[in-house]
Amino acid sequence: MADHVRHAPRPGFREKPSLSGEQVLLRPVTVDDVAALMPMFLDAEASRLTGSHPDGVLDEGRLRAWYGSRAEQDDRLDLAVVERVTGNVVGEVVLNGWDPGNESCNFRILLVPGSYGRGLGTEATRLIVGYGFESLGLHRISLEVYAFNPRARRAYEKAGFVAEGVLRDALLWEGERVDATVMSVLAPEWFRHRGRP
Repeated sequence: MADHVRHAPRPGFREKPSLSGEQVLLRPVTVDDVAALMPMFLDAEASRLTGSHPDGVLDEGRLRAWYGSRAEQDDRLDLAVVERVTGNVVGEVVLNGWDPGNESCNFRILLVPGSYGRGLGTEATRLIVGYGFESLGLHRISLEVYAFNPRARRAYEKAGFVAEGVLRDALLWEGERVDATVMSVLAPEWFRHRGRP
């Protein structure tokens, strides 16, 4: 067994860390972040790129209850993405779908409109993925990205994610069936390139 796995602790999603980069700070998300995050829930393009079908009227009260409960969750890690220059919350990153038996989990990121194209998402991805491998002892972190989101796929590749396969017709969006690419990064890969392949 590789040294990084043998000596790594079991994942502990109960602890909610703060992770600091050059451009962003990742910190535990709170109910007070809902107002800053609302634009990403209301943005039609963000909904399309993430395949989030609207389920009626967006209920801010439900969102507040959801974000207010994140600190108690021990099976996932939800962190706010804070732009260091402005101090503004510009999105969230999440490790979820934890499979302790296989030392793996899923990753997702969503930024508010106007935050794209400045490297904030790439740095946030590297920070949380690095935490997953280096502090939590995970072996595999995976995600799915839709075919009509090449910008996100490029950002994931820059952080070390590798395409594994295609889920054909995984999403039905406004009458069009869209493929999703499954991507992952493994601990041995991460420890070789630290998110810069």
